Amino acid sequence: MKLSKLAQAGLFVGMASMASSALAAQSEQLDQAVKAGQEINQSAGKSQQKIDKIADQIQSKLQQFKAVNKEIDGLNVYNGQMQKQIDNQLTELADLASSMEQVSIIERQISPLMARMIDTLEAFISLDVPFLAEERSTRVANLKAMMERADISASEKFRRVMEAYQVEVDYGRTIEAYSDLLELDGKEMDVDFLRIGRVAYIYQTRDGSRMGAWNTDSNSWDDLDAGYRTDINKALRIARKQLAPDLVVVPVNVNK
Repeated sequence: MKLSKLAQAGLFVGMASMASSALAAQSEQLDQAVKAGQEINQSAGKSQQKIDKIADQIQSKLQQFKAVNKEIDGLNVYNGQMQKQIDNQLTELADLASSMEQVSIIERQISPLMARMIDTLEAFISLDVPFLAEERSTRVANLKAMMERADISASEKFRRVMEAYQVEVDYGRTIEAYSDLLELDGKEMDVDFLRIGRVAYIYQTRDGSRMGAWNTDSNSWDDLDAGYRTDINKALRIARKQLAPDLVVVPVNVNK
């Protein structure tokens, strides 16, 4: 069937209108799809940001966890070392406590020992050659007085007793000259004393008129003849460091 040109034109316009409507509908659908896609992309972006933030938080917590674990390991090593030191200190404290108990025992024993040492020293001096008699007796008296004092420690008392013993030991290997009074024939005379160790103890009057040597057997003075005068004067000068050490001939004590 053939349509008239007018009908054909109307049909074309209708079809064009339908096509335009369809295109408009498709455009609207496309816009909606694009908009939906944009919303999905935005939502996906936000979700990704949340995921990234959570991932960063997880990574940060993981780093903190690793750091805490490392610190814990270090503290465990440190605690082990401290425990060893504490164990050693406890051992030392036990040793100190034991030592303190021993010190108390020693202190109780050392006071009687020192008293006996002082008595022995006093007896020795009384039997020894009587040089520096007053000085040595005073030293012993001071030691006895010291033993009664509470303000002096046991260690200091022992040190002083040993010092007195050392002084007596030194007398046996030194030479000494000093002046003092000596009673001769019932009169006190000013004399020079010469001590050579403990083997010779000699006096000489200031004018050189009398000389004598101590006799340990009789505990008295033996007169010396003038032949010893030169050597005795020389020995006195050596003892006073007025001459260099040299050989001298003097009478010596010989125990029988």
